[in-house]
Amino acid sequence: MTTPRTEHLVLAGVLTAEQAAETVRGILAEQREDGAIPWFRGHHLDPWDHTEAAMALDAAGEHEAAERAYEWLARHQHEDGSWYAAYADGDFADVTDRGRETNFVAYVAVGVWHHYLSTGDDTFLDRMWPVVHAAVEYVLRLQQSGGQIGWRRDDDGAPTTDALLTGSSSIHHALRCALAIAEQREEPQPDWELAAGALRHAIRRHPERFLDKARYSMDWYYPVLGGALTGAEAKARIEEMWERFVVPGLGVRCVVPNPWVTGGESAELALALWVIGESDRALEILQWIQRLRDPESGLYWTGYVFDDAAIWPQELTTWTAGSLLLAVAALGGHDATCAVFSGDRLPTGLDPDCCD
Repeated sequence: MTTPRTEHLVLAGVLTAEQAAETVRGILAEQREDGAIPWFRGHHLDPWDHTEAAMALDAAGEHEAAERAYEWLARHQHEDGSWYAAYADGDFADVTDRGRETNFVAYVAVGVWHHYLSTGDDTFLDRMWPVVHAAVEYVLRLQQSGGQIGWRRDDDGAPTTDALLTGSSSIHHALRCALAIAEQREEPQPDWELAAGALRHAIRRHPERFLDKARYSMDWYYPVLGGALTGAEAKARIEEMWERFVVPGLGVRCVVPNPWVTGGESAELALALWVIGESDRALEILQWIQRLRDPESGLYWTGYVFDDAAIWPQELTTWTAGSLLLAVAALGGHDATCAVFSGDRLPTGLDPDCCD
């Protein structure tokens, strides 16, 4: 096993160089030989969290392991461009959820662009372009007339037209990354630009087009993290519901009113805060969730029930560790991570905001 590069993963009160290396080794220890990264061995793999863990590996310089994760996606992509929602222990032959969720499918574009920016490997981009293209085309077939994107297609082929704000916000980010890949390859995709603009307009101006999941913190910050809301709009949204979701000294609630803060949501909010220039608050939140760190594995418990002062559930997930490492990498100035989440080198001006 290689020694991870951790110079940009050192953050006061969050990670030392050795702790960062331990966390990276913890993710690597859960990765299967075929490249799959399940939540943890014996649990399931979903394509979104698999990709997030791979991005964390790239942020730590573990490019070969990250590439194996993307090759797993390439080998097991369906002809229609999708993947199933869950595979037991990352075994492609043992499917536990045969739905095909659009935000899960789209996220490969974010990971591929992040890997390319981390490595400059044009050959990798050439190999993965058909994978990204097919995934985007699958997702956009579920876009509704109002710009929002249906969140799932069942295994019998029936589409779900209901849209999720969090999922659509993540897809917005993925579409911009896919367009950046297309631009790098000099293969313009004007239909994708129109789709991304319509989606951003729906997110910014038409909350009624999405299922009401306002109890969930992800619906609060994901329009910012996914780049649909920027500038003053983004800052106003974060301030509007700060007290509703943030528990000082502990982290971010997954869902109100439950007394449960989670590492993944907390790290993602920290990343969203960094995006809008609130690095001090981002650092503070990352410091709060160090109570979730397991010193033996370097991984992080999913959440903490503060009424009972109890870790729950009893699971150490690769995606929780991955989200923390990506937030730390952004604050630490890792070029590829900063570019992917800040919007640098991603297309802009995709929402004319001119119509309903």
